[in-house]
Amino acid sequence: MFVSFSHDRLTNYTIHNFAVAGILSIMPVIGTVSLVGAGPGDPGLLTMAGAQALRRCDVVVYDRLAHPSLLKLAPPDAEKIYVGKKADKHAKTQDEINAILVEQATAGRTVVRLKGGDPFVFGRGGEEAEYLRDHDVPYIVIPGVTSAIAAAAYAGIPVTHRDVASSFAVITGHERDDSGLSGTRPGGTSEGRRRWDKIAHAADTLVFLMGIENLTEIVDRLIENGRSGDTPVAVVRWGTWAGRQQTLVGKLSDIVERVRDAGFTAPAVTIVGEVANLRQRMRWWDNRPLSGKRVVVTRAREQASSLVDILRDEGAEPIEFPVIQTVAPSDHYQALDEALARLKSYDWIIFTSVNAVNAFWDRLLHKGGDARVLHNTRIAAVGATTEDALRAIGIVADFVPTGFTGEEIARQLPEATGAKHVLIPRAAEGGDALPDLLIERGMLVDIVAVYETVVDGSGADLVRARIEDGTVDTITFTSSSTVKNFVTALGPIPPSIAGITIACIGPSTAATVRELFQREPDIIAEEYTISGLLEALRKAAATATHG
Repeated sequence: MFVSFSHDRLTNYTIHNFAVAGILSIMPVIGTVSLVGAGPGDPGLLTMAGAQALRRCDVVVYDRLAHPSLLKLAPPDAEKIYVGKKADKHAKTQDEINAILVEQATAGRTVVRLKGGDPFVFGRGGEEAEYLRDHDVPYIVIPGVTSAIAAAAYAGIPVTHRDVASSFAVITGHERDDSGLSGTRPGGTSEGRRRWDKIAHAADTLVFLMGIENLTEIVDRLIENGRSGDTPVAVVRWGTWAGRQQTLVGKLSDIVERVRDAGFTAPAVTIVGEVANLRQRMRWWDNRPLSGKRVVVTRAREQASSLVDILRDEGAEPIEFPVIQTVAPSDHYQALDEALARLKSYDWIIFTSVNAVNAFWDRLLHKGGDARVLHNTRIAAVGATTEDALRAIGIVADFVPTGFTGEEIARQLPEATGAKHVLIPRAAEGGDALPDLLIERGMLVDIVAVYETVVDGSGADLVRARIEDGTVDTITFTSSSTVKNFVTALGPIPPSIAGITIACIGPSTAATVRELFQREPDIIAEEYTISGLLEALRKAAATATHG
């Protein structure tokens, strides 16, 4: 990494030793600060440069409006420092934030300052850059997608349109002195910079950021300075945030009342101009199948990403609560290693999950084997996802049952008569239905644990709080283990869970819900796959909307 130093920071002794002896250790090692725009909320709007900076950092100093999932891009051991601000409550003052950046960088750490939206669009990134420059700390700026454009776009409102708007302006919703917190003190000398006579007609479309608390003043000043009370206005709250975004459309003359009646609070973007009327024809983000739904995902962390991504694409807010963690079997793979040593003796290997495929394959490779050792053994897979996992490692399943349960594969497995030898690599906690049915059909069955599942209770307090305050709509369960571990991790079930939709991937999972929750599941997928579960969620949402 190249680091530049101003001459006045280097003593003659340091320069001499650096030039003659090449001793870097006596020189201060300064880290770099990246001022990164996190975008307006949707984690998919983070730039590739921003993601790369996060992956390489030692510490993340992040704001309230940076999506929490972005922190997962940072290395696991990276320090996370929250410095978020609300109108009446700041975790850190701006002076304290500036000091943190310099302190971390001068300690030789690579710092990402993760700021909602774009750091240079009312993000005080300019102030932080000046402070870093004044303290000889190297920095770079990685722009982000500003909510001024994105929140409007996600509401179906283009800030420009050839037929109605050829220009737009972005204006801060408040100007305050630095003597107190924004929203809690009167306007000061900086307020004079806002020339309302100019602002009112500065562009066809006016976009106000951070102005929800000041909306009455904004509306009054625009009308006083000649903007018609009939001018269309849209207020977009939590713009681009799946499951949270809300939009109100009105006119300058009534938007304050509409916002008050709807209980809209910050963060919000206000769009003033004829383009606001286009939402009725162009809305797309908030009319998707699962728009506004807040869905708890209980799959293991390594499996949850696909479901989380699809839920977000469908308009829901995924709440990750990975109650299952997969670990090595307690026998340290002894049973699996013994089975691998006698693979030639097996007529069939039956895989019932993606986890089983991956654990089996990883161990086979670890022991020096590969797909060639399976050339005399037939492979069966339960379900399309398990079949796909086999294909990913170059193995095509010989048999996939028409149903998606172990019982179906036991009934449909070809050559089910005679002394066929079957290996079932699976979780240590697997049930007995499949092996018992195979044994009834005269087959010899070896069951080996290739992984175990343990309870992962991280995030339980947050999920419990959201259940209790009514901000969870649906809880999804993808196996009986997720139901059991959910109950274990959460502790006593809050009474408010009675009003939450429970969705199960199949009948065995539903049976566990009945047993532990003493209630009937609301949704049971017809196809016992993640795709089937998503389709069941879509149908339920459509029924609720139209029924």
